[in-house]
Amino acid sequence: MIYKTRGTCSREIHIELDGDTIKDVQFIGGCNGNTKGISSLVKGMKVQEVIDKTKGIDCNGRGTSCPDQLSKALQQLINNTTQS
Repeated sequence: MIYKTRGTCSREIHIELDGDTIKDVQFIGGCNGNTKGISSLVKGMKVQEVIDKTKGIDCNGRGTSCPDQLSKALQQLINNTTQS
């Protein structure tokens, strides 16, 4: 899945799942070290756990952040999977 972010320095998030587990996450743009850190930390985690931990995180009063955008992307993935 490729998710176009809104309100963050990163422009896209590329997500690969293995069932309900995160296999790989790559942020395009954004703070290189931070986004690589997020990607590394969430690999192997369950999708819902990542959503619960990252949803609502704010970056400098923007109302969102790269982790929050990841939660939105994952929620969209879940919604699309359950509707199929």
